[in-house]
Amino acid sequence: MANLPPLASFRPRLMADLRDYDRARLGRDVGAGLTVGIVALPLAMAFAIASGLPPQAGLWTAIIGGLLVSALGGTSVQIAGPAGAFIVIVYGIVERYGLANLLIATASAGVLLFLLGLFKLGALVRYVPVSVVIGFTNGIAVLIGLSQLRDLLGLQVEKMPASFFGQMHTLATHAQSWNPWALLLGLLCVLGLFIWPRLWAADSRFRRRIEALEVPGALRATSRIPGPVIALVTLSLLAWAMQWPVETIGTRFGGIPQGLPAFVLPDFSWETVRLLVTPTLTIALLGAVESLLCARVADQLSDTPKHDPNQELMAQGVANAVVPFFGGMPVTGTIARTVTNIRAGATSPIAGLVHSATLALVVLAAAPLAFHIPLAVLAGVLLFVAWNMGEWREFARLKHFSNHYRLMLLSTFAVTIVFDLTVAVELGLVLAVVLFVRRQQDIFRVEPVGSAEGQQTWRLYGSLFFGAVTKIDPMIDAVQGAPGPVHLVLDAHMMVSLDTTGLDALEQLHKAVQRRGGRMQITGLQPQPASLMQRSGFADRLAGANGAGR
Repeated sequence: MANLPPLASFRPRLMADLRDYDRARLGRDVGAGLTVGIVALPLAMAFAIASGLPPQAGLWTAIIGGLLVSALGGTSVQIAGPAGAFIVIVYGIVERYGLANLLIATASAGVLLFLLGLFKLGALVRYVPVSVVIGFTNGIAVLIGLSQLRDLLGLQVEKMPASFFGQMHTLATHAQSWNPWALLLGLLCVLGLFIWPRLWAADSRFRRRIEALEVPGALRATSRIPGPVIALVTLSLLAWAMQWPVETIGTRFGGIPQGLPAFVLPDFSWETVRLLVTPTLTIALLGAVESLLCARVADQLSDTPKHDPNQELMAQGVANAVVPFFGGMPVTGTIARTVTNIRAGATSPIAGLVHSATLALVVLAAAPLAFHIPLAVLAGVLLFVAWNMGEWREFARLKHFSNHYRLMLLSTFAVTIVFDLTVAVELGLVLAVVLFVRRQQDIFRVEPVGSAEGQQTWRLYGSLFFGAVTKIDPMIDAVQGAPGPVHLVLDAHMMVSLDTTGLDALEQLHKAVQRRGGRMQITGLQPQPASLMQRSGFADRLAGANGAGR
């Protein structure tokens, strides 16, 4: 029995980071955790509401999922929780399969993610082409923005459909029910989120004037409060004080329960799991891509050790397997909160643990205050997130890239919007494979080097594989068109690889030479083609035929 490859070791990064931990690092991690916890508060609620779930689903996903990933993950500074990329996916699953089946699909995806990490398949995620990633990321950003128009405009729509054309039709037919106060709040939120960080930029004239005052310390502390929190507090107070008739968390959901979430066991059956294969694979694939892309961003921005992709996938798997039992949604790495964590000075997963504790404290102590948060403000926050999420400059740069790159990016983008992410990624990967085969086919070539009476010499370049075997045909035609027996010499010192289909093409070429009473010789073989010819017996057959012919 062949030896199985070794499984990945379960070694959370937290254990390694605690070996040389000191008080100075603890102070930095606590400060970073408090900061990112405050940032996560409005985002977690907004992501849940946009996904068709109550706001507490996003909050407890950030608390429990973030805690598990920080404690068990393979990165030092990544923050996990609900992510904008999952909004479209989760909304579609809830719409089609129901909430109970979303929980089962998420838990099943968690098991799959853990197995991907356990069997050391984390590196495979890196093989997803960047054009496919940009295409579905921009497509998701468009869908997030579209999904928020109902709350931004305050439309009287009971439930939005999941499909792109269904949403467009619903928005068009209910456009006359728009609420000017909701639109005003949403636009003020978006405008404030754009302006706030620019007010406190290092070269800002406003900041220089403020620092010239006698109380710069308090104002500098204000500058460190995240923009979404400022928008949430100020605009909620404005709407409440002016008694504007806008929909709030309280009017739609009845507020946020003040207490720990209940443990709920979904109605599980293997028949249900079988029907949820597609949602499960979608959640697992997107979770793996998002978390490992986020980990790579963290590697580039921080001085912490590089991430362990397999350990990270196992941690994401544990989190996604546990969170659904507390009414949560899918968990993954979140780039915006991770970058905030790094810039706030985080040095270890302790910051992620503090982030979860901060959120839990806010939920348990101040949940009733969320009753008055206008949904239009949360819609404004998500519109801002969607804008920052998309890599819009890539569309302008398309003219600098090949037609293959443009086709993959634009087709993935369009299919993500019109159909769904699963179909888009599948199409993108299929296109990537097809275009890769086409490119490799163009690279392989055969050239006649010279000919003498009764002898032909050809040189082979590149990889002779299933996509390039038709380029052997000119040699077969030349052999069959020769007036007599041919001694065919193939110079293969520039042929770098050979697959079994390519080997079969060489066998057919050899048979054509033998039918004409000639012989074939291959010189300059590289190690891989030589090894395949030896293992298949072709080298012995070729040598035997040449020996018999002499």
